[in-house]
Amino acid sequence: MTELLVVGAIATNCWLYTWDDGGECAVIDPGADPDAIISRLKRLNLRPRYILLTHGHFDHIAALPDLAAAYADPRPVIAIHREDGQYLGPGAYEPHRISFTAAAGDSGYVDALWKDMPQADELLTEGSVIGPFTTLHLPGHTQGSVGFLDQAAQVLFSGDTMFRGDCGRTDLPGGSWPQIQQSLRRLATLDRDITVYPGHGPKTSIGDEANNVY
Repeated sequence: MTELLVVGAIATNCWLYTWDDGGECAVIDPGADPDAIISRLKRLNLRPRYILLTHGHFDHIAALPDLAAAYADPRPVIAIHREDGQYLGPGAYEPHRISFTAAAGDSGYVDALWKDMPQADELLTEGSVIGPFTTLHLPGHTQGSVGFLDQAAQVLFSGDTMFRGDCGRTDLPGGSWPQIQQSLRRLATLDRDITVYPGHGPKTSIGDEANNVY
């Protein structure tokens, strides 16, 4: 099951993903509105086993402190690529302030929602396996951007790398247009039937995006 919540002022896609019948799930990119996420989890009788972050930008992780507190025993495994690890744990405020100021001109959105970020439990690298997913390192939007691929289910959570007919911006700290082009070319080699669930906007597929020229 793949369940979508669109959260926060920037309309980030937060995905709830189940892969068996055990009542556990992965929460992918809890970008804001923790009460809404928790309410949906309760309504679906799900408990997060993993909180997976496709990258470290604040609009994808702002609800993380409240989720970690709400499900503290046992706490879900929090995972992010090691190149974006600075967005979690002690000292995380400053990277978020710098990034959001570059995006919006000030850090007011971060300041209004800020709570201290928990540490990552796992710092992912290319090929890391977590739950049903294999981690694909897809730098370009950030240096630590990843996709989470469930090969068996033909499902990819692409974060802000691949959108329907578009891709994520590369003008923020750590962004690179040549790198995101390379990451998109890599994704285009995957099975065309894979459904792509992006960080913003509607779902798509590898087949629909493979012919786009970025």
